[in-house]
Amino acid sequence: MARRSPALLILKRAVSSSHILSERLNQTANRHCFTENEIVRMFKIPSSSSNTKIFRNSSSSRLLDERFLRILKIFKWGPDAEKAMEVLMLKLDHRLVREVLKTDLEIGVKMQFFRWAARRKKFEHDSSTFMAMVHCLDRQGLVGEMWKTIQEMARGSCVVTPADLSAIIRILANSKMVNKACSIFYQIKLRKCRPTSAVYNTMITMLLQGGHHERVHELYDEMCGEGSCFPDSITYAALITAFCKLGRRDSALRLFDEMKENGMQPTPKIYTTLIAMFFGSKNVDSALRLFAEMRDRCCSPTVYTYTELIRGLGKAGRVEDACHYFLQMQTEGCHPDTVLMNNLLNILGKAGFLDDVMKIFNQMESFRCAPNAVTYNTIIKTLFDSKSRASEVASWFEKMKETGIAPTPFTYSILIDGFCKTNRVEKALILLEEMDEKGFPPCPAAYCSLIDALGKARRYEAACELFQELRENCGSSSSRVYAIMIKHFGRCGRVNDALELFEEMKRLGCVPDTYAYNALMSGMVRAGMVDEALSLFRAMEEEGCEADINSHNIILNGLAKAGGPKQAMEMLLRMKESEHKPDAVSYNTVLGVLSRAGMFEEASRLMKEMRVMGFDYDLITHSSILEAIGKVDDEPADSVR
Repeated sequence: MARRSPALLILKRAVSSSHILSERLNQTANRHCFTENEIVRMFKIPSSSSNTKIFRNSSSSRLLDERFLRILKIFKWGPDAEKAMEVLMLKLDHRLVREVLKTDLEIGVKMQFFRWAARRKKFEHDSSTFMAMVHCLDRQGLVGEMWKTIQEMARGSCVVTPADLSAIIRILANSKMVNKACSIFYQIKLRKCRPTSAVYNTMITMLLQGGHHERVHELYDEMCGEGSCFPDSITYAALITAFCKLGRRDSALRLFDEMKENGMQPTPKIYTTLIAMFFGSKNVDSALRLFAEMRDRCCSPTVYTYTELIRGLGKAGRVEDACHYFLQMQTEGCHPDTVLMNNLLNILGKAGFLDDVMKIFNQMESFRCAPNAVTYNTIIKTLFDSKSRASEVASWFEKMKETGIAPTPFTYSILIDGFCKTNRVEKALILLEEMDEKGFPPCPAAYCSLIDALGKARRYEAACELFQELRENCGSSSSRVYAIMIKHFGRCGRVNDALELFEEMKRLGCVPDTYAYNALMSGMVRAGMVDEALSLFRAMEEEGCEADINSHNIILNGLAKAGGPKQAMEMLLRMKESEHKPDAVSYNTVLGVLSRAGMFEEASRLMKEMRVMGFDYDLITHSSILEAIGKVDDEPADSVR
């Protein structure tokens, strides 16, 4: 007869000797449709040929395998599971805790086990078990419990390494708990851990990503004051980015020079950030010089570098240079991505190069750049701007949907605006309904285009209905939509309604902009309320809303109508002495009032001045002077003498 294993005899005796555990095992077996033999088999040691997953414990001859995990899954954590540990002779140590926390058990079971372990004599959690628990809670999104565990770790006696501190900061940052991350950083720093440059970099990166740019600089000063922590390329990259975001160009460049003086090679990211900063301040030459330096120092530009370069040149109107660098990047083996291609499409589209836009779009497939919603939005807008047929625009919209790219609210806004400008208001209204059916929130820009188009078509009631619909859906509206309604109320003589809307927008906290003031002043001038328009003009400047050339021209037009040539000429003179110099509209307005007064010689002198100022004569100019000549010819002979 084969001899039984001593370990197996001990295991059987241990199971049978516990009356309570045996009873609970039987009860649970009945609940889960297990037989008594199946429950007992949970505690049997697997044979060497078994495929059961095992974890070897160097402190014990026993094995932690699927048997113990099955017990935890059935009984959860409690006296039964605790007894099973004793039966299986599992020693409570840090390795065991970590292994249990790694498994796919319910988070509640892991938390109970973790807390139970903390209460055992001769056991204390270390940083490895604390971090294992923190990661579990983080994955489950249990932010409150996670923060409580981190605090326990910080208050306890366990050693916290710089790597642990960096991990904690990253976890809290990902949970949008920046202030708590700062708090725990200083708590651990004061008591347990001397931060390294890597820890400071983690903190600086977190603050930078959260938009706390001023605090980045404060932390850098603190880091330098440590005496043992020195900034590296990661530190400099974060700091330079922070200073660029803050608009502190000199500080960013000083750090850039300091980095090079310390013998560190600036990374492509640093060069890219500074190039973008120069373009942002419209210093194109400095951006190009920095790009040349980057290549001279053998720092290869990335696709992000070329994206900033091409975008910046496009905004500066240097379309040919942008195309040149696009070709250069290809010769250097740098492959474009979709973002870069979209920027190039946008630049070419704004410049009116429709054929080139289509050519670049067709190249995207060969570059393995998948078009996205931004790509199609750019194509559609370019087609509208180039006066393409509406059917061609519609076909691209359908192509977009056929390729599986969902139109965005901005797509609909472009389409609605484009159809409104081409007098296809009904098509635009259908698209607005489609937006609503797709569950998109009301788009003020789309409503603005439609209300303006309906107002121009003198469909004022329809415009009012749309405006009311927007107010009901959004609770308020943008300054521009209010201004559009005010403009059309003024055009149809409903100045009181325009005034009511103007006051309403201020009550709702929607600050009137220059366009809104101009719309109301224009309506007042149309209604002959010149004094009221002048009062509004003064109030506009007192409120800190800067008047533009249109504001001055509206008042000039009012004075010309109400005060005649004298007041118009005085206003024109004041404009010449101000920062808002007269434009062609200003001169034509005064020419008109001079012609109506029959002041041919004054009109002639003003036309010469107009030409000297660089304004070409247009139909309005010629009609004004012809009217003036007609007035002179109509005068009686006696008056001429």
